[in-house]
Amino acid sequence: MNAPRVRVVRRPVHGVLLLDKPLGLSSNDALQKAKWLLRAEKAGHTGTLDPLATGVLPLCFGAATKFSALQLEAVKTYEATAVLGIKTSTGDAEGEVISQREVNVTQADLDRVQAQFTGKISQIPPMHSALKRDGKALYEYARQGIELEREPREVHIFKLNVQFASIESAQSAIKIIATVSKGTYIRTLGEDLGEALGCGAHLSSLRRTETGGLLVSKALTLPQLEALNDNERLAALQPVDSLLAGHEAVTLDNDNAGRFLSGLRRRTELPDNDHVAVYAEEFGDKPRALLGSAHIKAGELIPTRLLSPLEVSQTLAQGLSQEAANTVLN
Repeated sequence: MNAPRVRVVRRPVHGVLLLDKPLGLSSNDALQKAKWLLRAEKAGHTGTLDPLATGVLPLCFGAATKFSALQLEAVKTYEATAVLGIKTSTGDAEGEVISQREVNVTQADLDRVQAQFTGKISQIPPMHSALKRDGKALYEYARQGIELEREPREVHIFKLNVQFASIESAQSAIKIIATVSKGTYIRTLGEDLGEALGCGAHLSSLRRTETGGLLVSKALTLPQLEALNDNERLAALQPVDSLLAGHEAVTLDNDNAGRFLSGLRRRTELPDNDHVAVYAEEFGDKPRALLGSAHIKAGELIPTRLLSPLEVSQTLAQGLSQEAANTVLN
């Protein structure tokens, strides 16, 4: 006889879990596992990592899901290993070998391509990607053996370091450390570097080390999360406003905070700013509470994304509100 299935009682959870996503697990599977462990009612991730990629994956719970889109736009840093001389159908180790060439690469060649691919560059998105065409992801066409024409897109490589790497096989390899803009495909970067070196290449490993200032060194693995008790799991969450780290903090007095939370604009002498995190001096009997995000234009503080009063109360009860800046709007 099968044991009775245990029903998980969901609860409101607010915050951000920095997960070190393991190899071979999809971002959604990782999210569902963490959501189950935290017994959270509402959860979402901040953009996917390929199953063959590891590294920091911010998972948003409750009120934090309102700001998850900010991470889609964030600058990200990756570390990758590319095997030289072998091209595959997918640009990584999962694909079939489609060509092999001799490798004659010097340090001067690496210096040359490092300079060549730093700054604004043009990339053609790979067929094995989640980009949509006529409602279907490109990888769905690729699995059917269909190759579609794709328009090149401009991306920005802010920092790039390319060095020789040692791997277990006798094949030559390079290590790539790249800080890049939204929409950059590291597999494509590895392939393009290989072509520029005259030998072709494919990625054998890919790891995201930072996204929007959130570091993999602060992330937990799923086994680490599983080993914690219920209270420790909640304590492991980053506060909701960790997603607003690049925003200017503005604190409102009680009267203005209540009006702002109801969606009303407030007057301010602060200069125009597209990225503002808004706090209340007090909320009930609790000091300083995140109310949401806003932008300032022509002397008005205009709500962008607001927490509900219930979400504010629950977040404070979780003890996750960070100390706000002391700019008070009177």
